[in-house]
This record gives sequence, structure tokens and C-alpha cells, in this order.
Amino acid sequence: MTKEEFDGKFKETLDAILLAMAENSEIDPQKFYSMTCVLENLSFFSPILYGAIKKKKEQ
Repeated sequence: MTKEEFDGKFKETLDAILLAMAENSEIDPQKFYSMTCVLENLSFFSPILYGAIKKKKEQ
């Protein structure tokens, strides 16, 4: 899997999580906002996560 493929799939997954949370009326809006911030920050780290996973597989 290339870095670009990983980045795309990772962001798709994060978007799916956000969509599922948005559609669930039991989730408190404040918690939803907090989780949205966490997931958005995670998306910025996808290149680092990809590098760590690739390095681990090579060892």
C-alpha cells in the first residue's frame, strides 16, 4: 500500500466514524465536538502513522 493509498483510506475511515457519530442522537454534542477535534488531529498524523507501520513491517 502506498503512502497516498494509506492516507486516503485513513481519512475515509475517520470520515465514516464522524458520520456514524453524527447520525447517533445519543451522542452528546460536546463529546461529538471533542471527538471531531481528536479525529481531525489524527488525520494530520497519517504520514507519521504510515511511516511507523511500514518501518515495523520491514523489521
